[in-house]
Amino acid sequence: MSRDGDRERFRSVVLPHLADAYALARWLTGNRADAEDVVQDACLRAFRAIGGFAGGNARAWVLTIVRHTAYTWLGKNRPATLVAVEDIAAIEEEQVQRGRMPDAPTPESALMAKADAARLEAAILALAPAFRETFVLRELHGLDYREIAGVTGVPVGTVMSRLARARRNLCATIAMDEP
Repeated sequence: MSRDGDRERFRSVVLPHLADAYALARWLTGNRADAEDVVQDACLRAFRAIGGFAGGNARAWVLTIVRHTAYTWLGKNRPATLVAVEDIAAIEEEQVQRGRMPDAPTPESALMAKADAARLEAAILALAPAFRETFVLRELHGLDYREIAGVTGVPVGTVMSRLARARRNLCATIAMDEP
């Protein structure tokens, strides 16, 4: 395929999924700047591999590349025990830009929502990486079990098990934080 053909194919296969790629990278790395680095590297990898894309689920293909890129990046740039938590104001700003925030919350409800969001984010980030990625791919990106299995390279039964354990761990963590 020609270079122009590769560019056009990249535009149609990869670019529609950049928001999902960034969101997954952000959950895996824990902050915006690192997620941007990961997505940039993943895009380069996707462009180099676009000729080998055989069709099918483009979103799962892109997220697989992002996942592999994120773990490679984390292995090079972070100690295994480091866990970063993005600042809540940045998350809320992103939600407002995507139109997900309720109209004109009261100060009390906004404060409670901020506290709840912070607890949920901390609980998600505290999950073991395999559970966190499965949870994020299912609950935030809406992938089905088969797609998650394809992205993560594990059997569907493992995906189901990881998702169940992630949900159970989240509930336990949040319950422990109840005032």
